Amino acid sequence: MATANNIEHIPLREYVEKAYLDYSMYVILDRALPHIGDGLKPVQRRIIYAMSELGLKSVSKFKKSARTVGDVLGKFHPHGDAACYEALVLMAQPFSYRHPLIEGQGNFGSPDDPKSFAAMRYTESRLSAYADALLAELEEGTVDWVPNFDGTLREPALLPAQVPNVLLNGTTGIAVGMATDIPPHNLREVVNALVHLLDNPKATLSEIFAHVPGPDYPTEAEIITPKSDIKDIYRTGTGSIRMRAVYTEENDEIVITALPYQVSGSKILEQIAQQMQDKKLPLVSDLRDESDHENPTRLVIIPRSNRVDVEALMDHLFATTDLERTYRVNLNMIGIDGRPQVKGLLQILNEWLDYRATTVKRRLQFRLDDINHRLHILAGLIVVYLNLDEVIRIIRKEDEPKPVLMKRFKLSEEQADAILDTKLRHLARLSEMQIRKEQEELTQERDDIEKTLGSSARLKKLIRQELQINAEKFGDARQSPIVARKEAQAMKETEILPSEPITVVLSNKGWVRAAKGHDIDPYSLNYKAGDQFQASAVGRSNQPAVFLDTTGRAYSLPAHTLPSARGQGEPLTGKLNPPPGAEFVGVMLGESDQLYVLASDAGYGFIVRLGELYGKNRAGKAALSVPKGSRSLGPRLVADIETEYLAAVSNIGHLLIFPLKDLPQLAKGKGNKLISIPSSKVGTREEYVKDIAILNENQNLLIIGDGKPFTMKPTDWKYYVGERSRRGNLLPRGCRHVKTLKVETT
Repeated sequence: MATANNIEHIPLREYVEKAYLDYSMYVILDRALPHIGDGLKPVQRRIIYAMSELGLKSVSKFKKSARTVGDVLGKFHPHGDAACYEALVLMAQPFSYRHPLIEGQGNFGSPDDPKSFAAMRYTESRLSAYADALLAELEEGTVDWVPNFDGTLREPALLPAQVPNVLLNGTTGIAVGMATDIPPHNLREVVNALVHLLDNPKATLSEIFAHVPGPDYPTEAEIITPKSDIKDIYRTGTGSIRMRAVYTEENDEIVITALPYQVSGSKILEQIAQQMQDKKLPLVSDLRDESDHENPTRLVIIPRSNRVDVEALMDHLFATTDLERTYRVNLNMIGIDGRPQVKGLLQILNEWLDYRATTVKRRLQFRLDDINHRLHILAGLIVVYLNLDEVIRIIRKEDEPKPVLMKRFKLSEEQADAILDTKLRHLARLSEMQIRKEQEELTQERDDIEKTLGSSARLKKLIRQELQINAEKFGDARQSPIVARKEAQAMKETEILPSEPITVVLSNKGWVRAAKGHDIDPYSLNYKAGDQFQASAVGRSNQPAVFLDTTGRAYSLPAHTLPSARGQGEPLTGKLNPPPGAEFVGVMLGESDQLYVLASDAGYGFIVRLGELYGKNRAGKAALSVPKGSRSLGPRLVADIETEYLAAVSNIGHLLIFPLKDLPQLAKGKGNKLISIPSSKVGTREEYVKDIAILNENQNLLIIGDGKPFTMKPTDWKYYVGERSRRGNLLPRGCRHVKTLKVETT
């Protein structure tokens, strides 16, 4: 380090490190984290103290909030007025603080929008009665006083809290490298735990947990976190609390009467309405907000019909909206040693009791010193009454009576001053009696205080009594019930959507549409010029439709999202991303365990369960491996794998029919050989499988070519039945130019 021309040169690394550490410690200790003693951050403490100095007690008149903020900024907290006022407002909101420290008059925000409060020039405020529990002993020597920011005034380093406000109101804050999230608790429960600790200093967390079963937020919503998890939070100081709204059923309507902590009712309605708008919640027909002054929370959800499972619907809403919410818990605070630390519940209570014991001792010692000083003065005043004539003579005769009095009656300087300041009217006999009575009372009080200071049992008894008095004065019943609930699960899309029969129609050019019902004739629909019917499938509107392209890839789309058949539909390429040159050859619809046959025109195929083809990727998923130069055929629905047959015909008229059960069931792949086609002909496309069909012994097989369809009855087509992968038999000469195979019931 060197200096030149009054400039100090230090390495940049040292400067940055020191500046960062200084800033970090300032934010941690003087801004973001509460102190375990009074549970307040510096700005909150300064607001409370400034209001007490302004005389804004709970029994005083309200004053403009701007006056308070001005005093706080000008005397103790030279920061932004907006941040200071927001801190004041927060302490006045009964929906934010379990025990508000400030009473507000005017617009101090609402649960729907906590930051919608009016400007400070419009609102008025004063301290609440609860704030007295933090301030009551301030002038009794209980706390240390420190200079304010400019050294012209003094402010308390802490407030002499009579209750553990750090747990009762909780707080949140973000410092540098650490944060705090302390939930509020019930005053009576915490006091019961403290009393138990006073009586049993070695009490375990389990014993304390019996008195403090969990946080208590300023809302009647349920805490659904398992008790074992809450106990772990109190052991480690970290974790999360889960809250769930409370609802009732009235006249086939769902009425939400309590929301989780700091959750907005209007936001809940927006979230539900958005799901309705996106057609993801058809079970709900309407919403209403009936909240008013008498019912701060009353949100009405109207199910579509009385057949709707209300419990399942609410489970879905709990899982997908803020009707259920998780709150982080991080019991990080500044301890008595002045250091930030994440503490468990038992440590917090014990440490706060130490703080309280120190505060009470300081208060008693301060009172004891006052009493001793007063007794000393009274002892001097008694001299007046015992030697009244002599005292009067000395005062009249002597130019400097004070030293003469001190020498004559062996008085201290304070006693002599008190005698000289005594007025003539106080020299009556009654005053002497009053002094002796006061002496007697003060002596008794002094003895009691000395006994209390000298006995830990008496000190604990005093602390216990004061805690119980405050619990009786400010305590109330638990607001947030702790209830065991199962974890909410969002309903599957198939469970939410209405289940209506539909027919999905695919055109040759890849246009798709869905018609209500199963009695639709897809051939009678209108198609765009140059387009025609390709394939169709029947199912339910809450099932996914699966499309297969010529490369063997499968694509899934929710059936209810497909365009209506009233028009000509929409191209699938607007919803999916097939490979270049790929064409859609078929559509599948049904239950996930429905079976289909996938096959390529190279003569290979397998049976697949429809659920294996579901996917969310716009680019689809590989299902059928298609040999080079080949393409997939349209999928075929399987009704009964044990009794059905598969017919495969080549473009030159070779037909083979074999039992369907001879094909393997796979999730994906190339499959097994259906019909034998010379490999030398496959690549050149001289011969390939033209079509496949699935039929049973009660169905005819129709061969459709250039001319009139050729019908083969079961007695006819059984001539073509053989083992899988055989060559098959040639069709009659006039039927060999096959286009498609059809099946009809006899």
